[in-house]
Parts: sequence; C-alpha cells; structure tokens
Amino acid sequence: MSLIPRNKGERIKVAIVVPKYGLLGGGERFASIITGILAKNESMQFHVFANRWVSNSSRIQFHKVPTIPFPRFLRPLSFSFFAQHMIDQGKFDIVHSHDRMFRADVFSVHCVPHGGWVRNIRGKRQSLFDRSLAGIERSMMRANAESWFLPVSSLAMDAFIKKYTTLPGKWDVFHPGVDVSQFSSPSRDSCRREIRQRYGISESAFLILFVGMNFEVKGLHTIIEALAKARTVRPDADLKLLVVGRGNLQKYNALARSLGTCDAVVFAGPQNEGIEHYYRAADVFMMLSVFDTFGMVVLEAMAAGLPVIISSTVGAKDLIDDGVNGFVIPEQSDSDSAAERIVRLLDGNTREEMGAASMRIAFGNDWSRLASRMEMVYQEVLDRKLPASAQKGR
Repeated sequence: MSLIPRNKGERIKVAIVVPKYGLLGGGERFASIITGILAKNESMQFHVFANRWVSNSSRIQFHKVPTIPFPRFLRPLSFSFFAQHMIDQGKFDIVHSHDRMFRADVFSVHCVPHGGWVRNIRGKRQSLFDRSLAGIERSMMRANAESWFLPVSSLAMDAFIKKYTTLPGKWDVFHPGVDVSQFSSPSRDSCRREIRQRYGISESAFLILFVGMNFEVKGLHTIIEALAKARTVRPDADLKLLVVGRGNLQKYNALARSLGTCDAVVFAGPQNEGIEHYYRAADVFMMLSVFDTFGMVVLEAMAAGLPVIISSTVGAKDLIDDGVNGFVIPEQSDSDSAAERIVRLLDGNTREEMGAASMRIAFGNDWSRLASRMEMVYQEVLDRKLPASAQKGR
C-alpha cells in the first residue's frame, strides 16, 4: 500500500512513542515488530521516541527521551512531557503512541484503566506513581477527540467503556500478531525428540506447556491443581507439565509435592531463543491468568498448532471459539473445569482437529496482515489532516 502524504513528493513522517522499544513486554514487542514491518514501506520515514531501545531496522531513526528517575512518580510524567515536546518540534504527519501520552493521532492501547488495575488486579492502594499514570491517562482521554484508539482486546476496550462511559475518538480492537512461519515451521517430530529428551519427558507423554514470566498472575497454581485432578481421573495417562519462564520455584515445587505431582511438573526456566521448539514439542498450551490484556503467547501456541486452555480474563479469548480451537474457563481458579478440559484433549482426534483450527486463526493474525491494516489507519489519519481542497486535487 502506498500512503499519500499531505504534501506531494514528501515521505510521510511517523513518530512512534514507547518508553522501551523492542525490550521485554507485550506492548514493547508489539511496537517493535509492527514498526519494523511498516518501516519497509519507502513512502514512510519512522522516528522512534523511547528511553531505551533495541533496534530492529536500519530504516528507523531513534531519539532518546530523557526521564526524571526520582522520585518515581515523575518517571511517566517526565517521559510524556519530554516526548511531547520533542515531537512537537518535528512536524510529524502521524504520531502513534504505544503508551499513555498527552496527544497522538493513534494510540495502541496495551492496558486497562490504571486505577482499576491497581485496585482490582493488584489489590493495592494507589501510590503517587499510580496517580501519576492515571492522571496522564485522564488527560489522554480528554484531549484526543479525533484520534484512533486501538485496544489489543475486547477485554481492554470493555474496561475503558466501564471506566469512562463515553470514549473519545474512534475505537477498534486491534489484536497483536504472530510470525506464523516461525512457530509452524519446525518439525513437530524432531522438536518432540529434542525438547523431551532434554527434560527427561517421554515422547509418548501428554505434555501440557505453560509459558509466562509471572507464575502467580499467569495462574500456574490453578494449572498444577488441574494437572493433579486430571491424573486422578486418568491414572493411565502419562500427564506432564513443562513450565517455561521465571517465578517462585520454591513455592510451586512445594505445591507440586503437596499435590503428588512433583514427578509430573518440570521447570525449564526462561528461554530467550528457540521458544517455538517448545510449542511444537507440546500437546496443549495452558494459561489461566488472573488478568492478561491479551497474552501473545496464546497466539504463538495457536500458530504452532496447539489447542489452548485459557481463562476468560485473558484478552486472547477473542480468538478462541470454545470447543473448536480451544477452551475458555469462565472462572480463573476453577481447577475442576480446567482438569475436565485436559481429559477431553487426551483424545488424539479431538486434539488434532482443534490444533488445526488454532493454526487457521493464527494465519489470519500474521503480523504482515496486521501491518497492512495499520497502514489503512494511518491513511485515514492523513486524509483527516489533508485540507478538502488538497483532497480534490489528489
């Protein structure tokens, strides 16, 4: 797609705002991947405004946004203030923010209203830092009546509707994407041999995979309980759980011991490379998060051809047709329901059909498709900014 700038013959200048570009975190990865793809379009010139970054394209110019680190509540305020000031000097055609920001043309919304997150999910009182973030968010919701807001899930969008009732601008759910070729291409047979031998798991075992960097929030407790209950129902099945990520190993090893599943739970630690091999070695993916705005690992598992079992508080449920390509557990802590779904997936034909359905959904959410959709949003922004007389002469 060739976008049309306000002034003919000029490249479209796009400012991308995100505190940490290309580093750990779903929003950071989203910003990095989709910007890297869009930067290949020679009609656009990308400038990333960040405090820290890992470059993924020689076609992107990076600008260091300073922050005031102490006291802590000044960090988000100072980042937004300095980023806004720097962008205002640059005469950009499009400003796309992946974080709370005072003004932008496009907001990718990777969060829910901050006050509710602190109160309802973290179960804490708001600190000065939290109040600072919530204040920027309120300003964002007041000052951008013509902007695009792209929440990553209906879960996120519904949370903003509940908080603010009347939403500014245009809202449209815009899920994260996945590199389908990366997660679907490794040989399933070779991955089963490689990964399972590495951790002493039989190739014939029914292997449940968990991937997450916060065991508590991601619901590992409920998954281990469900594993124990499923083993009671089907003692003949060789059920195993492979845990990839970082968390309190002592706590969850103790839980596995108390439930008699110590021999069935294997902790692999965080894996920075080759995660696709772990997906292809497994039979099913589980993540029963207390809350997850989206959960990109769910889409990765689907691209690898796995049926998924997730909680209804995971935003990726938008992509799950319950009973067709996975299961959505209505209550996050319901280990009985989760165990019943595990037992249903012990049937090889069911598992194969659901895995194939998962992969079909993942193909529709490949990053390249989403980048084309983002270009359409950018074109709408340019059309809105283009004077009526100039539009007639295009």
